[in-house]
This record gives sequence, structure tokens and C-alpha cells, in this order.
Amino acid sequence: MLSIEEALARVMERVPANATERVPIEHAQGRVLAETIAATVDLPPWAGSAMDGFAVRAADVPGDLDVLETIAAGRVPSREVGPGQASRIMTGAPIPEGADAVVMVEDTASTDSQVTVRVSATPGQHIRAAGSEIRAGQTVLAPGTVLGFGTLGVLAALGRPSVLVTCRPRVGLLSTGDEVVEPGFPLAPGQIWSSNLHALAGLCRDAGVEPVYLGIVEDDPVALAVAFRRAMQCDVVVSTGGVSVGDFDHVKDVLIGMGVSIDFWRVAMKPGKPLAYGFIGDRPVFGLPGNPVSCMVNFLQFVRPVLRTMLGDPNPFLPVVRAALERPWKRRAGRPELVRVRLSPGAEGLPTASVAGVQGSAHVLGMAEAHGLMMVGAETTLVAGEVSVQVFDWTWTSGAGAGYRWA
Repeated sequence: MLSIEEALARVMERVPANATERVPIEHAQGRVLAETIAATVDLPPWAGSAMDGFAVRAADVPGDLDVLETIAAGRVPSREVGPGQASRIMTGAPIPEGADAVVMVEDTASTDSQVTVRVSATPGQHIRAAGSEIRAGQTVLAPGTVLGFGTLGVLAALGRPSVLVTCRPRVGLLSTGDEVVEPGFPLAPGQIWSSNLHALAGLCRDAGVEPVYLGIVEDDPVALAVAFRRAMQCDVVVSTGGVSVGDFDHVKDVLIGMGVSIDFWRVAMKPGKPLAYGFIGDRPVFGLPGNPVSCMVNFLQFVRPVLRTMLGDPNPFLPVVRAALERPWKRRAGRPELVRVRLSPGAEGLPTASVAGVQGSAHVLGMAEAHGLMMVGAETTLVAGEVSVQVFDWTWTSGAGAGYRWA
């Protein structure tokens, strides 16, 4: 049975490359850049005013000046500013020739033809110099950048209407089991509503990829083979259930019969020991456990890094933070365990962790309440003090409210 580290290393060494596509920047949110972005122009493209006020020669103020014209944003100056002269100027408008400073309108008193400047000025004051932010030819964004609102703003400011990104892999999702039924349908004796597929679809979207919902398949080898053939049309195949050693756990045998090369099928971890992983051609296939928490934890540990790598993300793993455990937690020695915990802001910048709900692999509420997974070693029996937490939900850092303070 492989350790978590050994299993993850095997999974990550064979991540298939993904194609690229060009998309409009309005559709590029969350995508991963697949090209180098170099500026073709200076930004700003010309010297402009950072304030509403008057463009002046610094040597002329304070004093009374003749107003030559009004320069609005989107217009260009028509007159050069000479000694004893000024031009009324708006934020973003180009600086006229001869002027070397801008004084704010609040520091002046003016009529249509004259302005009294009450303060002194220094050359360059309130002027955005041409190329002061970005120079033409400068590399601005590198491949692997995850595009957010800031980088989309940069692309637009540089005049880029589209961008080359890595394609989103399509993930075929199917669930197995005679006991699971789609939510909204009546339950027969011994049946439960299926939660795994909907959780997996959410995990896929959170990872930035496209889930393809293929539904629930009965515990029958023929039906499973048909469903897996449909799933093989996707870039990655993820099933849940049927990977243990029970009489009705057919997934592993069906996959082998279809030509899937199974790399491993058990990992020394809790929850989530049963995990079938292999390839058909260059297509990764994951058979996740049927217990809901085991299913979600395995996805976070093994499937998500593969998907993020296929997207081109150079940092595909979930972040790990140090936290102070609120109270000691006892457990039996055995497999390494990933314990669901809630996080909250703590003293001196160290978050506080508390165990979230019942830790059984079938208890879904604890996963919904958790912000991360506390990482506990195999031989640890009492967890206390500082711990490592793999974070998958950052909402615990928000909620300061309207009364927050800057310092």
C-alpha cells in the first residue's frame, strides 16, 4: 500500500499536456495564461495629469496666471504654456508643452481667463510620466499566470482584446451503486440520495475545469463498461464507489477489462484508503471511494492537482498554513489522517483550528463546516499545539464588516 507522498508522486509524474485556445478577455477570468504578454506601448502612453487643476510652470507659482484653454480628458492641448500662463486641465488629460507641474484646483481661485495659484509647486508634481508604469517591450505577464480582475485590467489597458490560455479539461463524472438515487427521486428501502456526484462537480468547478455529469450506474459490470466508454470521451475520468473489495465492487475489474493500466488502488491514508488510479492511453482515470468524505478528500489530494497542472497552473497544490489547535485531539495510531477542521483568525496572526464535526468518512456535514484538513502523522495519538492545515476554503478570513480599521 502506497504512502500519500508516493501515490501523489506517481499521479503527478504522468499529467498529460493540455491544448491551448484563444479567448476574449471577458471570458478569461480564472483561466491560466499560455503565452508571454509583452507591452507594445508605454503605459501611460503620454504624460498626463493626475489631478483636476491647472497645468503650470513650477517656477511661476505661487502667483497670478493667464488661463489659455481647458484640456479635458480625451482631448489634446492646442497651446504651449509660456511664462505667466496656465491651462485648466482635467484628470487623465495630456500635459501641454511648456508645463512641468499641475496644481490642484483646491489650491487656486480662478475666473475664465485668470487663475491665482496660492501654493508653490515642484517639477513633475501631479504628473503621470509617459511609461512610468510599463515600458513598450517590457514583459508584463508570464505563462502560468492565473488571470484575475487585476491581470484582466492590465490586458485591457495594453489593448489586448483576447489572450491565449490553456484549455479547460473536461472531467467525466459517474457514480456507481444500487443504493444511491438522484436527489428529488423517491427512495426504496435501503437506498440513499447520491451526494458524491454533486460534490465532485462543485470541486471540479472550484478547480476551474468543466464537469461532465454522467449519472449513476448500477452495480453491474456490463452497465459499468458502457458508462466508462462514454466517460472516456472526456479528458479525465472520475468515478465514485465500487473500488473496495466487496462482492459488488466491480470498478477495478471493469477498468482492467477495458484496457486501463492500473497503477495503484490503495493508499495509506484516512479517510480514503481505496483509490484506483490508472491510464487508458494518455487519459487519467480515478476510481474514488463511495463514502462521501473519502471521495472528496481523495479528489482534493490527487485529482485536483492533476487538473490544475493540466490547466497550466505552476502551483497546483492547495496551500498549507500553520494553526494553533484549539484543544488537544486524541486518535488511534495507524494510517496518516486528514482531519476536517474549522479555522478562525487567532492571536499574533496564527489562525485557530478546531475539529469540525464527526470524523467518520460517511458524515458529510463536517466537510461542509470545514475550512481545511489537519494533517496528522500515522503514529500520532494525541494532537496538540501547532498543526499544519491544508486549506480549501478561505471564507474564515472574511467578514470584518463595515467597522473594520486600517490599523
